[in-house]
Amino acid sequence: MTLTYKINRHYVQYPRTENWWLMSGPGPLITILISYLYFCTSVGPRYMRDRKPYSLKNTIILYNIIQILFSIFLVHEGLVSGWWNDYNYSCQPVDYSDDPKARRMAAAVWWYFFAKIVELMDTIFFVLRKKNRQISFLHLYHHTMMPVCAWIGVKFLPGGHGTLLGVINSFIHIIMYTYYLISGLGPQYQKYIWWKKHLTTMQLIQFVIVFYHNFKVMFCECNYPKGINFLLALNAGLFLYMFGNFYYRSYVKTDTQENYIEKLNTNGIVANGKTKEC
Repeated sequence: MTLTYKINRHYVQYPRTENWWLMSGPGPLITILISYLYFCTSVGPRYMRDRKPYSLKNTIILYNIIQILFSIFLVHEGLVSGWWNDYNYSCQPVDYSDDPKARRMAAAVWWYFFAKIVELMDTIFFVLRKKNRQISFLHLYHHTMMPVCAWIGVKFLPGGHGTLLGVINSFIHIIMYTYYLISGLGPQYQKYIWWKKHLTTMQLIQFVIVFYHNFKVMFCECNYPKGINFLLALNAGLFLYMFGNFYYRSYVKTDTQENYIEKLNTNGIVANGKTKEC
């Protein structure tokens, strides 16, 4: 059976990805994601309610190392398959031919999708370690939507304009999982991860780039589906809003409150939460 794609009135047929793992239809992915959400929001917390949190220190250290190496691989594949010197950053259609680089990019897109499935373990580790405060709506939305977007990419658009997202996201994940690796080594290593705030800044920059890269191509002639550009831009905008809100609450608002309290203490107005008598 041959897949049929409609790209700006051009029909392209190529049986490239239809027989790849989890690509026969949306059913397997939907089953995985529903099971993931059910476990992380219901079954898992109830199972852990009367149990002590699992340590999983060595398991998570190994997991983070694998994620770092996997992310390096994805960045390398995305660059050598097109984005280093072949792809056009203003408009890049999907190459459905049997060109070796086109096939290599398609494989890279699938591996990126596979990485998004593996990353569901992030939340499962939170559940087993009883870090339920880490399982926010933002966290669940991010980990659920990324596999969906990646699956659409593999199924219909295994290359082209939208793949820049995967290269940038994988680069950010090299840094992110390095942070997780260091923070998981123990309290004595916390002094080496002072740059947590800057990691969130890099994630925000990522979303700005992805939004701009997909939004601007909607207003020019480009043999790439405008609907996908719109969805990628919309999703990047939602992530920008949610991560921006997290950044404000975690760093801007907290720093402002701490500076205010420090100023009061310095002026001799407040001590141990009580007002001094003048």
